[in-house]
Amino acid sequence: MKDPKFYKFARPILKFLVFILYRPKIVGKENIPKDSGIIIAGNHTNNFDCILLIASTKRCIHFLAKDSLYKGIKKPLFKNMGIIPVNRKIKNPQAVSTSEEVLKRGGTIGIFPEGTINRTKDIIMPFKMGAVKMASDTNSYIIPFSITGKYKIFNNKLTLTYGKPYKINNKDLEKENKKLMKEVSKLIKEGKKYGNN
Repeated sequence: MKDPKFYKFARPILKFLVFILYRPKIVGKENIPKDSGIIIAGNHTNNFDCILLIASTKRCIHFLAKDSLYKGIKKPLFKNMGIIPVNRKIKNPQAVSTSEEVLKRGGTIGIFPEGTINRTKDIIMPFKMGAVKMASDTNSYIIPFSITGKYKIFNNKLTLTYGKPYKINNKDLEKENKKLMKEVSKLIKEGKKYGNN
């Protein structure tokens, strides 16, 4: 999957709207490499999370998202934004192969390993294994991130924090998945501090 031209057109508009309306703090943007295959993985707080991430970097992010976005009148929009559809009830070899193709050519995959928006009182929900397995299979960097604060207009409390990139060095993917959860949890706590400044 190539980077869609529509994404390049839409990104500046989305960035303008996000920064005017929500005034987010972007922390650790320098941790995003310019030209390697990367997987950005973090917590999921709101349907606007994808837009915030798109606004935060010039890199084209191909998000893994539920396949219902590819149905009806929404399909052309999400297809032209580079979304990779996933059926969360079954295995998705096509989604995996498409994602790995993006990574092998030095592109960016965006994943919310919780699988859905966290509406619980827990700081984070258990992560699915997809991010660490894909990183291991393609030798790609993982960049953990956290989103903290609310999407309230002119609130100045919304923070996106990027951690440092790293590669999977352990064949024990369950252990690596716990490591990723720990990294994201730590960034959530840091992000809350930034939001209070």
